[in-house]
Amino acid sequence: MVDIIGHRGAAGTYPENTMVSFMACEKLGADGIELDVHLTKDGEIVVIHDETINRTTNGKGFVKDYTLAEIKQFDASYKFKGQFSNCVIPTLREVFEWAKGNTFSINVELKNDKIEYHGLEERVINLIRSFEMENRIVLSSFNHKSMLKFYLMAPDIETAVLYNKRKKEPWKIAEEYRAKAIHPNYRIITDEQIKQTLDKNIAVRPYTVNDPSVMKRLIKDNCTAIITDYPEVAFQVRESLKV
Repeated sequence: MVDIIGHRGAAGTYPENTMVSFMACEKLGADGIELDVHLTKDGEIVVIHDETINRTTNGKGFVKDYTLAEIKQFDASYKFKGQFSNCVIPTLREVFEWAKGNTFSINVELKNDKIEYHGLEERVINLIRSFEMENRIVLSSFNHKSMLKFYLMAPDIETAVLYNKRKKEPWKIAEEYRAKAIHPNYRIITDEQIKQTLDKNIAVRPYTVNDPSVMKRLIKDNCTAIITDYPEVAFQVRESLKV
């Protein structure tokens, strides 16, 4: 069965990368969540997509310039005025605490392709180990050298290479960086490439799949998973394809 992964939670209908968005995924029938992490000024792993807090909160500035206590003061749901009570930026630890109550897979994307966060990989591994969640985590990044570093430090934790440029043989990028999966932009991978990659025992999880007709095609291709802002729609599409 093709898994349905909620992109930044259920980002199409809930404030992205917040606990309310992750909890919604559980109710909407998703199999897991995808989230993004940065490091604060005081070395805490926080869940937010951008290098700055400008787009998703009522504050301004770089994540790296705030302490955790400072960053917790901002409202991550302000774009959903009146729909949700104040949502704070969660820590990865808080997400893992919540995840102890379910069986979700968690795709942790490291946003270290623009800013080099010293020690981010080690901190993420230590946290995964402390929660004994090695078998439920997929680590991904556009920074492919970081994924190779993860493999060398923790070969038992699955890694995936993110990319958004067409490749003739996409499985080779996974092989080069010792990753067990590719996470391509759905627009740049063909049905045949998906089949060839899966035949190499490399997982394929395209992102960000929001069109029901594309969901249907990728589910029929038997992708490992699809990453979507609308897990509720993907769940309905998957159910409709069951014989």
